[in-house]
Amino acid sequence: MRSMNRLRTGSLTALILSAAGIIYALIFNPPSWVVYGVAIFLIPVFILSIGILSMARPEEDEAEDRVDEPFIGY
Repeated sequence: MRSMNRLRTGSLTALILSAAGIIYALIFNPPSWVVYGVAIFLIPVFILSIGILSMARPEEDEAEDRVDEPFIGY
């Protein structure tokens, strides 16, 4: 379960940092290369971190199975 907590912490950190970068690019008027960097890198990281957070949370009927096989991906 320790790796699941590390996965959840890492993906939550990526979610917060990417959301902050996206909000920065929307509110302020950064140079175009910053906007391109946000579009190419931070938006996919935001989407992937949401997916990882939803996959890391086990359902109630799968909780016991995930102790034996913590994360196999679907």
